[in-house]
Amino acid sequence: MNSSFLTTSLLPFSLFVILLGMGLGLTIEDFRKILIEPKAVILGLLAQLVMVPMVGFVLAFLFPLSPELAVGIVLLSACPGGATSNLLTYLAKGNVALSVTLTAFSSLVTVFTIPMVVNFALNLFLDEAVDLQLPFLKTVIRLSTIVILPMIIGMVVRATAPRLAATIEKSVKWFSIAFITLLVVLLIAQEWETLQRHALSLSGVTLTLSIVTMALGFAIATLGKLDIPSQRSITIEVGIQSTSLAWTVASLPTLLNRPTMAIPALVYGLLMFATSAGFIGFARRQKTHTAS
Repeated sequence: MNSSFLTTSLLPFSLFVILLGMGLGLTIEDFRKILIEPKAVILGLLAQLVMVPMVGFVLAFLFPLSPELAVGIVLLSACPGGATSNLLTYLAKGNVALSVTLTAFSSLVTVFTIPMVVNFALNLFLDEAVDLQLPFLKTVIRLSTIVILPMIIGMVVRATAPRLAATIEKSVKWFSIAFITLLVVLLIAQEWETLQRHALSLSGVTLTLSIVTMALGFAIATLGKLDIPSQRSITIEVGIQSTSLAWTVASLPTLLNRPTMAIPALVYGLLMFATSAGFIGFARRQKTHTAS
C-alpha cells in the first residue's frame, strides 16, 4: 500500500469535514452535561480509551501478524468513534446525544493518547533496529489541526449563527458520510491487490476486534445499569473505531508514513458494518425501557 493523494490529502480533508459537522451540532452545554450526569460518559470513555486499546494489544499478540500489521491493529484500537458511530446509534434508536458527546470527548483525548499508545506498540512489535517513533508534539499539533480545530470552528458557528449551523449541519454530516464511503470504495480499488494478500490474515483479527469491543461496551453499560438507549450508544461507540483517523495517522508523511499500517483499518472498515448491522437488527427488535 503506497502513499498517494487519496491517503495523504483526501483522507485528512474528509476527517476535517466530518468533525466540522460534529462541531456544528455541539454547544458548551453539551459538555456541561458530564457534570450533571457523568456516569454514562465516564463508563463510555473508560471503555473507549483504556479497555479497547488493551484489547487491540492482546489481539495483535494472539493473531499471527507481521509487526507492521500488529501495530496497525493497535493504532486502530486507539482511535475514537466517529460520525459513523453517531449515525449507527441513530439507526439503533440509541441515545444520540450521548454518542456525540462520547465521540467529541474521545476525539479530544485521543489526540494525546494515540502517540503514546502507538509508540509503545512500535517498541513492542517492531525490530529494535527499526528506528521509528511517532513524534509526540508534532503528532498532537497535527491531530489537533485535523480533529480539534474543525470541532471548534463548528461550535463557534453554532454559537454565533445557530440558524446557519442548523441549516448546514445535516447536509455536512450526510456529505461527510457519503464522502468517506466513496473514499473507502476508491481505496479498495487502489489497494485491491494488497487487500487480497492480507484479507485472510486480517479478516479474523479485525472481525474479532469489532465483536469483542462491542460486547465489552454492552457489558460495561449493562453492568452500569444504564437505560437501554444509553446501552446501545456505548455499545456502538466502543465497538466502532474511526478508520479514517487510523488511515491518516498511518499514511501521512508527517506522521508514521507507513501506509502498510493502514491496511487493518481498511479491512476493519468493511467488516464493522456487518457486526453493526447485526447489533442494530437486535436493538430494533428490543423493547426500550429503563434498566433496573
